[in-house]
Amino acid sequence: MWSSKILKTILLFVEEQLFPPTSFTLMRLPFPLIRRPRCLPLTPPHNHRRTLLTLAIETSCDDTSVAILEKQKAKSTLHFHDKVTSDNRAFQGVHPLVALESHQKSLALLVNRALRSLPEREAGSATWGNAVQIRGAKGEADTLREKPDFITVTRGPGMQSNLMTGLDMAKGLAVAWQVPVVGVNHMQAHALTPRLVSSLSASSESAESHPQFPFLSLLVSGGNTMLVHSSDIVSHSILAEKTDIPVGNVLDKCARDILPASLLDNGKSVMYGPMLEEFAFPNGAKDYDYTPPETQRGLNTMKTTQFGWAIRPPLSEDKSSSMEFSYSGLGAIIRRIVEGNPEMSDPERRLLAQETMRVAFEHLASRVLLALNTPAMKDISTLVVSGGVASNQFLKYMLRSLLDKRGFEGVEVVFPPMSLCTDNAAMIAWTGMEMWEAGWRSGLEVRSLKKWAIDPEAGDGGIMGAEGWIRADDTQL
Repeated sequence: MWSSKILKTILLFVEEQLFPPTSFTLMRLPFPLIRRPRCLPLTPPHNHRRTLLTLAIETSCDDTSVAILEKQKAKSTLHFHDKVTSDNRAFQGVHPLVALESHQKSLALLVNRALRSLPEREAGSATWGNAVQIRGAKGEADTLREKPDFITVTRGPGMQSNLMTGLDMAKGLAVAWQVPVVGVNHMQAHALTPRLVSSLSASSESAESHPQFPFLSLLVSGGNTMLVHSSDIVSHSILAEKTDIPVGNVLDKCARDILPASLLDNGKSVMYGPMLEEFAFPNGAKDYDYTPPETQRGLNTMKTTQFGWAIRPPLSEDKSSSMEFSYSGLGAIIRRIVEGNPEMSDPERRLLAQETMRVAFEHLASRVLLALNTPAMKDISTLVVSGGVASNQFLKYMLRSLLDKRGFEGVEVVFPPMSLCTDNAAMIAWTGMEMWEAGWRSGLEVRSLKKWAIDPEAGDGGIMGAEGWIRADDTQL
């Protein structure tokens, strides 16, 4: 006598042979031999591609961004990448509630658009496990698209409510599609962005991601300023970091003091740093007039201008060799100069803008040079500069000039394209790819993290110290 288990197996086999699935719709007997759960795929989940596909979400601050990235060995393709930035001009800075409302309004719309950029899948190879059905626009037929292998999302650090918006959307997609989710560190993503750029431009599947570890990362934005030694995808040891306000923040504050009122009133965003750069150098590199100091002491020397004022470099007195960044004093100096001359002419304002950036960026460079001169960094051949401030072309020019002057011509300085310097979902997607290939997933119970260090020696344990990481073979969805 056959057992009921064996009998069910035989009947299932007969049904599949008599009525094989030929499309995305399941064909069934008029009276099914066995009632099967409707949530199961027609065939066991199987990745017919030799690629990985992820949909990524970034909502850490005021940018709502979604990306779809496909990776085939070393070569990647960005099928979709777009973002919406909240309008905070009335507040001259990011207002948390305005940013949150923008995320709530824009995220679902961006995801809906992104789904139409998923790679198409032929109906004959589609199953519930590997395809999603996308409703066509009015008058157009529905299409079958590749289901992402996993969802990537920024888990932190950032504004917690904003992070929660993206994380909840990611969890919803993961549950609906029955795929894993990978919650990644925002600053880790900035550090790994050049490796994304390398993969996007790779000429073959066998090319190596660049830069190879280890390398130095200078992460500069409106929220962070840190110099990091990156030894692998999750180990980023902090060599120097801000003690007060970030460099991007002080540039924005100085811009609001320096820029003529007409420019501020007509600005299209609260990205005052780029406005300051454009005002300081209207002709781009043609306006650069910079001679790098030959010594470390030269980076800490005040320079009196033709208008009689000078800007004291940060930490130039008793902490000129300390591995830290401090910008609070710079903002106060600029405000005093401007308030002392209410009728300041545009040429003087332009020079003040140039000097502000020179002093701010030489402070960054001074700590990079201090690090490179230590024996522990003798094998470093690449400096990655990432984050919103990395889009500043004068910073790029200054760093290269200073490194060459101080004997570090062999150190390559890597800046991502301007579109990938500011917050974006493409870098989140790439970081998800790297974490996925390393065997890591996130549990569905993970929460957003307002603060999340990238240094493994930090009090929270760094990237891998956050709760909720799961090894690939333990993932249960």
